[in-house]
Order: sequence, then C-alpha cells, then structure tokens
Amino acid sequence: MKRKSKLTIFNRILAVILVVCIAATAYVINKYPVITEATEAESTDASFSEEINIDELVAGTYGGVEFNTIEDVVNYYVEAYNYTKTLTAEYTENGETQTYYKLVGEEELNVSNVLVEGKSNSIVDNLVPGIVSGLFSSDVIGLVPSGNRNPDLDTRTGSNDTEFDCTTSALTADDVAAANVVDNGDGTITITIQPKTVVLSMPGEDAQGKFFNSLGDITSVVESISVLTFSEGTIDENFVVTYSGGTGSATIDTSTKEITSADYEMLVHVDVQHASITVLRDKSASLDITYANHYPASDEYLEETKGITRN
Repeated sequence: MKRKSKLTIFNRILAVILVVCIAATAYVINKYPVITEATEAESTDASFSEEINIDELVAGTYGGVEFNTIEDVVNYYVEAYNYTKTLTAEYTENGETQTYYKLVGEEELNVSNVLVEGKSNSIVDNLVPGIVSGLFSSDVIGLVPSGNRNPDLDTRTGSNDTEFDCTTSALTADDVAAANVVDNGDGTITITIQPKTVVLSMPGEDAQGKFFNSLGDITSVVESISVLTFSEGTIDENFVVTYSGGTGSATIDTSTKEITSADYEMLVHVDVQHASITVLRDKSASLDITYANHYPASDEYLEETKGITRN
C-alpha cells in the first residue's frame, strides 16, 4: 500500500496549529492583558539572509578521495545516495516478510517559538507539544527526500500533482549554500551539506525540496480553512514559509560509497500577517518548525512505531 503523502498530513497539522495558536494566544492576551506569562518577543524577519551554519570546505583528500570544490562534494554525496537506495533488506511487519530499504530512519517534528502579535505565552506554548503529538504520527522511511520505506513506492508529489522519483537524488552544486567533508579515520567520511534558502519549497523542485522532505504548497491548505481569512492582501503576501539554515550529514563508507548513517534537520519559519479568525481580526503570528530524520532507525523505534523487526 502506498504511503500517504507525509507532507500532505504535515501541512494539515501546521494549519491546525496556526489556527489554534492564533485563536488561543489572542484570547489569552486580550482577556488577560497583564498575565505574567505573556511576554514581548523579538519579531523574526521572514526574509532570511543566507546564513551559513557549517564550516567551509577545505580542499584536500579525505578517506582517499579528493575534494576540491562544493561540486565534488555534492557529486560524491549524490553517488552515495543513489547507491544506498539500491540496497534492500528483509523485515517482518504484521507477521509478513517485506522488502524495504536497508537504511531506514526515524523522524521527529517539533514546533517552537510560537508568537502572536509579537508575544509568546506559556499557556499556548504548553498547548503546542500536545497538538503536535496528537496529530503527527512518526513513520519509517528511506533517506530523505523520501515518500516510503518501500523502494517500489518511493515517490513524492510536487506542484501540479507531479510525481518525482525519490530513489535517486536530484541535488546539484547550484542547490547548495555550503558543504564540507570530515575524514573519520576508519574508512569512512562524513559529508555535511546546507542547501540554499527557499521560500515555499516544493518537493523535488528546488534546493530544499531536493534535499529534505519539504512541505510543498502549504498555502493551499491554509486557504481551505474556512474560519481563517485575511483582512488585507493575498495569502501569498500574508503567509510566508521560509526554509533556511537546515543541514544534513551523511557518513559514507568510501570502499563501497554506502551511506551507513545520516542525520538531517530541516528548519522552517512560518510568518503570517493580517490573519482573522471569527471575532479575532488582523492578527500576526509566526512559528518555527524543526523536522529531523535520523538513520539508521533503532530496533526499538521500528517496533514501537510500525511493529517492524529486522530479519
């Protein structure tokens, strides 16, 4: 059975969180204007500059492989990604033997820095983890970007319902803001990549969507929420989703070019202006999303999440 689009669900979660946070925070701040838990917070500018969060590449030989440019690093990563996604293993799920990717991972979603009208509120901050945990169900998937743990079903949906194949990487040097390599001294190297900043990333179509499981067109989901309107301007002007600063690291066996472990952290900032919900008019809100993927998944995670065991 094809895995339901993770980020279609993800978008709906985000939309619910936004509505709840705007309504609840505005209610608390309006009803209890002197509440000590409500504090002014510095507003985050949604127009990010390209801030580099990793070390620059130092040209040289790492693990017996020569890397002189970012293009060298990206090309090697793509080769390793493509090879790793050809590797499969057998698992038992619901009593049946299944063939999935050899390297499957864990995922975690967190929402933080929730601000409404430039203010944070502990009451709403305490609501958010419960909302997220109640709506987001962790899954087991292949190396991101990925739509499934089954190679035969590993696709994602981009704009205009275009399906793209996640069994190979479309990442290029032009998509990357920074990259580096570390020699681990044990026959492996670790490549770390930071893709370029993108506003409203689409799966498989831009720097973030080629490297992470990006959210896709959140605006269409938000636009479908009947209780949410905008007092002025269009949704594209008032709902800005910026991907910036996220990184991914992959440890690669240089003798085979197999990725043996990896960690990805996608960072997303959502900024909403002039939002109105029923009697609450012309409110601004912002929040940060961290979507993390760790490979390989532990045996405990596989069992607890999907009842899967390695054979």
